[in-house]
Formats: sequence, structure tokens, C-alpha cells
Amino acid sequence: ENTLERMTNTLFHRGPDGSGIQLLNEENAQIGFGHRRLSIIDLSEHGTQPMQFEHLWICFNGEIYNYQEIKDELSALGHSFVGGSDTEMILHAYAQWGKACIDKFIGMFAIVLYDTKANTIFCVRDRAGVKPFFYYKQGDLFLFASELKAFHEHPKFQKKINLAAVGAFMQYGNVPTPHCIFEDCYKLEPGHSLTLNLENQTVQIERYWNVYDAYNQPKTSISFEEAKTETEKILSSACEYRMVADVPVGVFLSGGYDSACVTSLLQKNRTEKLKTFTIAVPDIGLNEAPYAKDVAKHLGTDHTEIECTQKDATDLIVDLPFYYDEPFADSSAIPTTLVSIMARKHVTVALSADAGDEVFAGYNRYDYLMRYGKKMEQLPGFVRKSMAGMMELIPSDKIPVLKNKYNFHNRYEKLKGILRNPSSEQIMLSLSQQFTDEQLKNVLKNANFEALPTHYRSKELKAAFSTPLTYMMAIDYQTYLLDDILQKVDRATMTASLEGREPFLDHRVIEWAASLPDDFKYHNGEKKYILKEIVHDYIPKELMDRPKMGFAIPIAHWLQNDLRELVEEHLSEKKIVEQGIFNWEFVAKLKADFFGGKKEFDVKLWYLLMFQMWYGKWMI
Repeated sequence: ENTLERMTNTLFHRGPDGSGIQLLNEENAQIGFGHRRLSIIDLSEHGTQPMQFEHLWICFNGEIYNYQEIKDELSALGHSFVGGSDTEMILHAYAQWGKACIDKFIGMFAIVLYDTKANTIFCVRDRAGVKPFFYYKQGDLFLFASELKAFHEHPKFQKKINLAAVGAFMQYGNVPTPHCIFEDCYKLEPGHSLTLNLENQTVQIERYWNVYDAYNQPKTSISFEEAKTETEKILSSACEYRMVADVPVGVFLSGGYDSACVTSLLQKNRTEKLKTFTIAVPDIGLNEAPYAKDVAKHLGTDHTEIECTQKDATDLIVDLPFYYDEPFADSSAIPTTLVSIMARKHVTVALSADAGDEVFAGYNRYDYLMRYGKKMEQLPGFVRKSMAGMMELIPSDKIPVLKNKYNFHNRYEKLKGILRNPSSEQIMLSLSQQFTDEQLKNVLKNANFEALPTHYRSKELKAAFSTPLTYMMAIDYQTYLLDDILQKVDRATMTASLEGREPFLDHRVIEWAASLPDDFKYHNGEKKYILKEIVHDYIPKELMDRPKMGFAIPIAHWLQNDLRELVEEHLSEKKIVEQGIFNWEFVAKLKADFFGGKKEFDVKLWYLLMFQMWYGKWMI
């Protein structure tokens, strides 16, 4: 019981409004459930977990937005309910329909159900992976949690580092799902369920939803105007569902198209003013606030501008390894965490406009592929290979003028790889990795391991429906969106006990957008075309048209100044050699190159620093 309580309390920040634990001593298993509650729907005691109904126990994180409709359906079938929570609805739905009940849910969820009759534990994660789900299986021990830190409190949890996962982290800045930084530890994939049979300790993993099912279909053959009307209708429904709460709700507004779309669709049907929030860190040039203010003013929202200083941002860095308890290196976690902490003073739930880029084709790399990918492929093979050969002979630092341009070396290296193989897969890998598989051998002291299989090499898109754009969007959905964006937003918001909700990740939006012709999403060089056209009905084009900013952080400047001591502390020869993971020669050269003026190595150095800080927090 003490162990369970300690494990549960590591997640206090995810649910400060209450906690519950339940120990069940069964014939062939000892079962313990622990839950921390963030009250959103049905604030009464009726929403407390773990919750029981007949032979079923549940532990659940997330929201089922259409719970009221499903509840009505169950009531018509004779079910009666004690309270008004979506948790209770899930228990009844599972009792009525079994695993198939998941198909009815619109929401974000990580659910664990113990069925005392069937002697099984059923775990399931939402279709996009908005809610995290870690599990550890070693012999007859099975642990599950929303964050890895809970496992550290269990005496039988073995912190054995998975070297292949370290390699993947150095390439992507995160550990790709379903893998984990520790051996015998995994993340349940989105759209998947796991059933643990307590009789024989077997684990069965099944997929109940797949983004490729949406992409492997003929595109819809309707006019652009019809598609625009239908897209707006589905997006409006997704946004409205995510306003369901018994506590205050707000929207993160950056001034970009995605958040402007969410805000427009919500404000149009409301007389009361929507609460919107923007972050500004003026002294590091991160300031979308004026644009967001203009959009908020135009739409008439109740707008709050959260101003932070560079010191607020850099002070947060030492805490990142606690929040991100698996190595994670997206520096935009810093402003995302800051805005979440500040927004929590005003609201308990915040809508975020993530995934607009993945679902409606908004990334610059799609542009790169559409503009240059085809041209590359059209070059005769011998021309490409001889160009790559010449580049091999002339190192990037020998090219006058260009060698001093920021990021020239990285781009030069990526171009070499793409010239050799200009396929969509190679372009995607080149644009996603900091190190190639070959370069990794230099980085790690022992690179004698099989590279982790990742969705970057997925072959699930059928040739008949595969276009370069579709390929990249589907891969991004399963990789960058899941392991970077969603992990970042979940930890940043939950650190502040704020629930983040994602309207663009309603599975109805994903399925619909996948069915649209590429031309509706990427039109004459215009990314996110259909989404922008919807926004222009609410906000003048001239108010919206400007370069995409994102949460860019001046990592190079910080590493050279404010964080220099941190770099020397965590990347010292003594630490690197004692630890035995990284090749000291590589680390020493990277530091010397970066501090010698090669600013473009900032991301590689940041990845290393983030890993070392994580190691210092969780392994020592």
C-alpha cells in the first residue's frame, strides 16, 4: 500500500484535487490501482477513482467528450447512473459492449479496466496518443502509469538503460513510441489496446484504429466549397465538444492560423467572451503577442497576455528533467510550460491548436518536398551520384562565403543524403534526424545494437494512394506529432495541473482531412489552404498573412552564455567517461566546434545536455 501511495503521489501535479488507491488481493494476483484527480466533469465525490461497477474496476485519465450521448444510449438500454462523470459511463459502456465500446468514444484517454470475472486487465490509449500510457513488464510484475517517474517508486523496477533508445533520442530528440529509455518498459501505441491475462501472464496487443485506414482510401470527389463547408462543420463540432467542463476553459492563441481557427469557430456561437491566452518573451525576440492581440481584438475575446522574461525561461531549464522524465529535447517545451503555468491562474482547461500542421499540411518540410523532391527525382541517377561524390570530396567548411552561414553544414550533409536517394522516405529521414545511423556510431561509445524500428520507415501506405505529401503527413502523425508535440504539451500542461485539449485531434477531423485531395491542403504552393480559407471568413487576410513563427528559442545564444556552466558541469570529461554511454572524443569535438563559433551545432549540443541532465536526475 505504501508503494502504491508513493507511486500515485509522484503524479500529484496531474491531479491535485484528490487521490484514491485500491488494493485487491485476488486468488492469483495482487492488484493495486492508484489515481490522482483533476476535477473537470462532475466535481462531486461521485467522480472519484478508482471506481467500481459490478465486476469491473476502472482507473482513467482523460475526457470522453460525447459521454452524455453514450450515457443516454445506455440509459435507454436500462442502465442507471449514480453520478454525472464520464468515468462511470465508461464502466457501463464496457459492461454493455465490451472492448467495442471504445469505437463510440470521442475523446482523449488512457484507460485501465480490471474485469474480475474474465480475470483480465484491459488497457487502452486514445487514437492520437494525446494521453500518455507507460507500462513495464518483467516476469509476473506489470506496472502502468501516465509518467515514468511513478515506476521509480516501485522496489522491483529495474532502471536498465536501453542503448538503442539513447541512439534514437540523439537522432530525434525523443524516444519513439512504443519504445522507452528503459528496457522492459514501453509506451502503449495510440489506437491500441493491451489485455493482460492474469491466469497465464500473457499480454495481447491489438490495434482498434489506424490513421492509414483513413489515408488508404480514394479521395473524396466533392467541390472545394463543399469540402470547406464540411471541414468547418466537423472542426466546429470538435471545438464545441472540447468546451464541455464544469470548470473555466480557455484557448491558447498564438496569432497563427491554427489557433485563430479554433478561436474563430468557438467565438462565433457565443455571446460571452472566450478567454484567450498568449505568451510573450520580448527579450529573446519570441513575441507573437501583438499578432495574437490583433486577432483577439478582431474576434472580441477576453484576452490575457502573459509576459515572461528570459530569466523565467532559463530558470525553468533545470526543472525540465523532472517534468520530462524520459529524455526529451524540444526546447519549445520551455515557453509551453511557462504559458501553462500562467494560464492555470485563470482556467483549469485550455484548448490548444496542435496538429493543424500534420492534419492540414502546414510544415515547411512539405513545401521543401513539393518544390524540390520531384526535381531531384527527375535528375538522372548518374548526375545525382556524381554531385554527391563531388560534395564528398569538398567538405562544407571549404566552401567560401557559404561556410559561415548558419546551418550551412547541416544542410550540406542532408543534401548529400538526398542526392543519393531522393525518395520521400529519405527526405523525411534527412529532415527529421540530427544524426544519420552512420554518424551515430561516432556519437555512442558502444553502437553495437540494432536500431529501433520506428514509424519513419512505415510501409503501411498503399502505393495506389501514396503521394509524397500524404506519405509525409501520415509519417508525421505517427512520429513527430506523437513523440514530440503531444508529449511536450501533455507534460507542460499537466505540470501546471492544467488540462490541455486538442480539437484538431478529434478522430473525425483526422479521418475527414485524410479524405481530402492533396490540392485542397497544399494549393499552388500555399500550405494549409483549406484551413486558411475558413479563417479568412472570420479574420481579414491581411491580419493573418505573415511568416510562421512557432516557439523558437535562442538555444545557441543561451548555450554560449547563460547555460555555459550547465554544459561544462554535465558534459565534463569526468562525467562522460564515467558514464560510458557517449564517446568522449565526439563530445569534446562538438563542444570545441560549437564554442569555436559553429553555432549550427546548437541542437546537437542541446540534445546531449538534455540527456545528461535527465541522467543526472533519474540515474544517479
